[in-house]
Amino acid sequence: MDNKKYQAIIFDLDGTLINSIPDIADSMNRILLKHGYQEYDYDQYKYFVGNGIKRLVEICIPDKNKSERETDIIFDLMIEEYGRNCLHKTYVYDGISDLLNDLSLRNIKMAVLSNKADSITRKICDELFCSWNFEIILGATDNFPKKPDPTAALFVADKLLVSPENIFYLGDTSIDMKTASAANFFPAGASWGFRPEEELINSGAKFIAHTPSDCLRFF
Repeated sequence: MDNKKYQAIIFDLDGTLINSIPDIADSMNRILLKHGYQEYDYDQYKYFVGNGIKRLVEICIPDKNKSERETDIIFDLMIEEYGRNCLHKTYVYDGISDLLNDLSLRNIKMAVLSNKADSITRKICDELFCSWNFEIILGATDNFPKKPDPTAALFVADKLLVSPENIFYLGDTSIDMKTASAANFFPAGASWGFRPEEELINSGAKFIAHTPSDCLRFF
């Protein structure tokens, strides 16, 4: 196991800090039903999310109805619908508050990097994590390619004034592990998230946290 002590931690949001699946699924399903498309269950959405809302929409639209115009229409509706309803059922995972408290006491720099639309990422963090100091909260914008491209991750590292090799990255999908590896962060997988441990290990996780407090040994 890596025994290095890290100076900063970057968190993925969905499936790492929060369980957002019910609100994502409910919002998407309402739009799909209005357009005569099939709904999907919560477990299916765990494999649909991670690449941003545009990709989620592309996955959910039936192949026979898929077009750039239809995708754009459903995407705009989803941004609006989910933006209104992103905090109805979403909750912070058990143990996360204690982890954030401990990291704060140790003066560890903290940031959030998500493929979720930036405005919604900030809205959720402002509501659920206002008690902690995240130095940077960054969701998907036109300024950076989405994860696993490391550009946004390295931008966050630069803003934190911490070298990439001194950053611990916690996420719950292969996208997160690939992002961390590409940015030269320490890739740690959250087993309580949306994807199985096998996916995390196969995509480069060097550590699997089974509870949030497991991460503290690195700080």
